[in-house]
Amino acid sequence: MLNTSSPTISSFGYEIIRDHILSTILGKHEDDVLYWAGKELARKFPCKSQDELIAFFADACWGNLELMKESKDGRIFQLTNDPTILQIGLRSFRLEAGFIAEQIQQAKGYLTECYDEKREKQQNVMFTVKWDVKERIMHTVPTE
Repeated sequence: MLNTSSPTISSFGYEIIRDHILSTILGKHEDDVLYWAGKELARKFPCKSQDELIAFFADACWGNLELMKESKDGRIFQLTNDPTILQIGLRSFRLEAGFIAEQIQQAKGYLTECYDEKREKQQNVMFTVKWDVKERIMHTVPTE
């Protein structure tokens, strides 16, 4: 999907931005802003399928996303990665949650939310996605 031959950022550089600069700038609003930033990022990088969503996580070096459970109105994903890269104890995962929520909302057409649960002992993050089949999202077509 995004496999290009451009230079990659080091994990140290990524950690500086993700874990220190953003949290300092956003302060107590970090979780809310990151969630909405994730939704905006999903609009910029739409995934046409669940496989593309999983591939995006790998390409963005966010980790290995795996579907664990699916129901008529939700899904549960698990995110894993090397513990030194995942940094569960230090990092908010609201960016990823917002990204997942928007991707599934666009695919399903229903109002969708995603909640993250950090599981430090298991060194993974669980994302619970729920959509409301009573809340249809209308996609607007731009007028000329």
